[in-house]
Amino acid sequence: MLEVKDVDLLYGAAIALRGVSLNAEIGETTCILGRNGVGKTSLLRAITGAHPIARGSIKWDSEEISKLPIYDRAKRGIAWVPQGRDIFPLLTVRENLETGFAVLPRRERKVPDEIFELFPILKSMLGRRGGDLSGGQQQQLAIGRALVMKPRLLVLDEPTEGIQPSIIKDIGRVIDLLRGRGEMAILLVEQYFDFARDLGQRLIVMDRGDIVVNSTRAELNEDDVRRRLSV
Repeated sequence: MLEVKDVDLLYGAAIALRGVSLNAEIGETTCILGRNGVGKTSLLRAITGAHPIARGSIKWDSEEISKLPIYDRAKRGIAWVPQGRDIFPLLTVRENLETGFAVLPRRERKVPDEIFELFPILKSMLGRRGGDLSGGQQQQLAIGRALVMKPRLLVLDEPTEGIQPSIIKDIGRVIDLLRGRGEMAILLVEQYFDFARDLGQRLIVMDRGDIVVNSTRAELNEDDVRRRLSV
């Protein structure tokens, strides 16, 4: 389980996160919602190690990881699909997938066939450069690259941003399939409420660096959440 407790994160004098606490468990998708600029991506950067925290605790499998660099967290099974995808535009699809090998023992450095079962379009494009793919195809590639790492915590930052509806449905299907296997925790930042509600077992809403809603899907007050997202 991921345990985030009383985390503050600063950018210079600006406070991005203020006393944030949450849990994310294996076999569940935890969705983080909120308007632009409320701290969602900052929270993911804190969890993955992309930005140091000023105060608080981050534990994964009961181990304190808040001082570990990003590559050591990746070795512990934390994979991040950042907003904007950040694939390597001049590398081929195959080479992009193989960058996920960095955290694996040499004997395990093989792109699983499952990646192409989840995202069939990638198999037909292995020789194409990442920069030549459409936005939706790049998003599938970014998720596939993360899955090559065999993660136990998959962190996704707005995977639907700028993506056509048909691929959004495919990505949602893959997320739900991965969750249903009970082998990983999924932490999903999203702006589209309906997409998050349909996938998440727990939904969290952030505002100005704070968590203002933390609820199971069954207990969620949808009207309250939609109001917070539309203000």
